[in-house]
Amino acid sequence: MRAVQVVGYHEKLQMTELPVPEPTGPFDVIVRIGGAGVCRTDLHILEGQWAEKSQVTLPYTIGHENAGWVHAVGSAVTTVAEGDKVIVHPLITCGFCRACRSGDDVHCEQNQFPGIDTHGGYAEYLRTSARSVVKIDDSLEPADVAALADAGLTAYHAVAKASRTLTPRDRVVVIGAGGLGHIGIQVLTALTPAEIVVVDRNPDAVALAETIGAHHGVVADGGQVEAVRDLTGGVGAEVVIDFVGEGGATAEGVAMLRQAGDYYVVGYGENIDVPTIDIVSAELNIVGNLVGSYNDLCDLMALAARGAVVLHTAKYALDDFQSAIDDLDAGRVRGRAILTP
Repeated sequence: MRAVQVVGYHEKLQMTELPVPEPTGPFDVIVRIGGAGVCRTDLHILEGQWAEKSQVTLPYTIGHENAGWVHAVGSAVTTVAEGDKVIVHPLITCGFCRACRSGDDVHCEQNQFPGIDTHGGYAEYLRTSARSVVKIDDSLEPADVAALADAGLTAYHAVAKASRTLTPRDRVVVIGAGGLGHIGIQVLTALTPAEIVVVDRNPDAVALAETIGAHHGVVADGGQVEAVRDLTGGVGAEVVIDFVGEGGATAEGVAMLRQAGDYYVVGYGENIDVPTIDIVSAELNIVGNLVGSYNDLCDLMALAARGAVVLHTAKYALDDFQSAIDDLDAGRVRGRAILTP
């Protein structure tokens, strides 16, 4: 099969030929890929940011946002069958550790992360686990929902946490209306009654945000903090969800908060530099957000099935992987880039 691999950090990806994976364990599931999302994390992998953390052996196949059809299953798999249309949770989890038994499988003590620390889905086939596949509604196509497996799931996870405290009187600021942000805005609309303010440096992204649920759009032209303060009566927002996490977004996000506000960090790339006296005196909460759980993915797919969350995509053939990477890196992708074998 064709597979796109990382052969070296700060080097371009390369297409290669590999054997089609087969089930080697009783709970293995082989998925024929219908769509693989191209994520900013993939750019960070190529930059070497994940090398120490993942300890992955090069070369390996990249790609952690995957959906397709079940191709083969292990001897003990009963939850899916050959031909089923599925989306793949990005983690392979054990099911037995304390985190898994608590429903917090994202923090499985023995997890594997295809596309990060083992072979992923920039390929024609992917090996995963029965614990990781979610059957999707017949109305959905794998290439249209693949990026919901990580980008959508991450956005859902952060918004679901924030939604626990948001009321109709509250304002929530979304920083970044791109690949993750445009999903987060739709989830906010579905889950909360709060007033939504979206900040992005791209006017087209702001315009899109206003068509999918944002009550206010702010173009980040240097005056975005003041604009948000004005929209919130000078006091700041109860919640800021930052899908950017770099380029100065973290300082701006904290500055947009009201006292006792919650700053949800999703995007990453720079350090958060806040004097501890400011955190203490204003009782600010800084909350990290990783990918969501299996149950989060099931909930997200329910929203997708009824049209409450629609992924905006730009599709590329698998052979055209470099164009997808280049377009994402240059900011030319609106929504999510999807590779289709």
